[in-house]
Amino acid sequence: MARRLSKTARNLDPDYKVSGIEVIARVVPYLWPEDEPWVKRRVVLALAVLFLAKLIAVGTPILYKGAVDALAGEGSAFYLAIGAVGLTVAYGGARLMNVGFQQLRDVIFAKVGQRALRQLALETFAHIHRLSMRYHLTRKTGGLSRVIERGVKGVEFLLRFLLFSIGPLMLELLMIGVVLFFLFDVWYLVVVAGVIALYILFTFKVTEWRVKIRKVMNDQDTDANQKAIDSLLNFETVKYFGAEARETRRYDGALAQYVDAALRTNYSLAFLNFGQSVIITAGLVIVMAMAAVGVSNGALTVGDFVMVNAYMIQITMPLNFLGTVYREIRQALIDMADMFDLLEQPPEVEDKPGAGPLKIAGGHVRLDNVSFSYDPERQILKGVDLDVPAGETVAIVGSSGSGKSTIGRLLFRFYDVTGGALTIDGQDVRDVTQVSLHDQIGVVPQDTVLFNDSIYYNIAYGKDEATRGEVEAAARAAQVHDFILSLPEGYDTAVGERGLKLSGGEKQRVGIARTLLKDPPILLLDEATSALDTDTEREIQGQLRAMSRGRTVITIAHRLSTIADADRIVVLEAGQVVEQGSHEMLLAKGGRYAQLWDRQAAEEEAA
Repeated sequence: MARRLSKTARNLDPDYKVSGIEVIARVVPYLWPEDEPWVKRRVVLALAVLFLAKLIAVGTPILYKGAVDALAGEGSAFYLAIGAVGLTVAYGGARLMNVGFQQLRDVIFAKVGQRALRQLALETFAHIHRLSMRYHLTRKTGGLSRVIERGVKGVEFLLRFLLFSIGPLMLELLMIGVVLFFLFDVWYLVVVAGVIALYILFTFKVTEWRVKIRKVMNDQDTDANQKAIDSLLNFETVKYFGAEARETRRYDGALAQYVDAALRTNYSLAFLNFGQSVIITAGLVIVMAMAAVGVSNGALTVGDFVMVNAYMIQITMPLNFLGTVYREIRQALIDMADMFDLLEQPPEVEDKPGAGPLKIAGGHVRLDNVSFSYDPERQILKGVDLDVPAGETVAIVGSSGSGKSTIGRLLFRFYDVTGGALTIDGQDVRDVTQVSLHDQIGVVPQDTVLFNDSIYYNIAYGKDEATRGEVEAAARAAQVHDFILSLPEGYDTAVGERGLKLSGGEKQRVGIARTLLKDPPILLLDEATSALDTDTEREIQGQLRAMSRGRTVITIAHRLSTIADADRIVVLEAGQVVEQGSHEMLLAKGGRYAQLWDRQAAEEEAA
């Protein structure tokens, strides 16, 4: 695996961007991994085949010259002995071998490039899942997917052209220069070297200018893609507000900016191509004129004239390719820099070195003087003490913004507490591995989000390698088995994007079945029924109560009627515990809980 970049610069500067040199440093190890010698062998073999192809390419015009001289009755006795037909056949064979070796080079290297692409894609995918909840709440899905797509595609391209383009191109130009120097004279080499230098200078300068335009085009492309995906993910909301035309205008506005940048990119490409053509054509005319003078005064043969032309054309092709390669490498570096910037985003929550697994003795959850803030300017929890003995059900209630859901996020360690400690069976959650912590906690959220797959897949997601019998048993326990069997495709029924083909109650039952299959000792019910109608809520509440038996349960509730039978109710206000006790005790006390209860009762009666 490629080495990680030092985070020193990033830690000092939050706007730090990965440079092109750092991108290349990240990519090179994919060409020469220490633990996979087969990759090294393929790279060496591909370079050897490439060298053979270049030798053949440089020698091919000499055979062409010999055939022309043989036809004209000029040249050496060797050429005349072989004859024009023999030399022509040899010329064709050399061209074929050149192409064949280039294709063989690609075949040998393909596995190396695909391996790198796969490894980097997996590294990126795994890293995104390691990033904090804060990052995922602020990311833009469409823009993120496009950054990953372009970055991963750039890996194989950059590997291939780093290895097979710049260095080999310089080698080929050097070989042609040597041939021109020894077979003709130094002035041919001077003209060719001057043309190459001017061409490279012009190409690099214009390409640097074009890269800035291309960067703007990519940004606009990302923005348009993000707007499209965001709109499609919120399809229902768009329909609710009759905003189809508004969304179309919004998307069209983003596309218009993209088109403007794309046009400037195309115009600049036309300028680049024409400028390159002027330089190459001028060089070709000068060298051919010199050769024509040599033929006229008898210093050169017609074959020499043809050979000079062949070499100039041979130079033209890789030089044109150089412009494309440099442009694409610069673009690949930009695309990959964006992706590596993503890879260098440090996870906000990480396992401590040497952290061990969480060992559950019963599931005793305790918050000891816990403080927390998403933003230093706004404190959410202020010294919260909360004790949830093993096997008990504790409900957390309070007005919106009091910090109820934050406690659930801290329990699952989406964030770390900024003060105090959160422990499970005496173990600080910061001292155990996140994987073991997540394995011991089951969550039923307010809105169960399902994968766009079958009902079976979504329930089986609760337990890796679950059997068919276990999945169906969990569905029966969640009272969703009969409903599933009533569907035309049964358990193979697709639920649609985010489960939108199912009703809210059906989705919640599938979510409950999934969590039952996981069979965790600690259960977090995060307003699990607040999005449901009253009848469906009553049905689901029965299943949740059955699910809670024998487990430590923390219920975050909005509707107080759903938690009246909890062992203890904790009332939060402004991030502090203001009351706690049983339902009857808190009503008798006539405090904040009683106020909330009376208000909800009045609202339900009015409704």
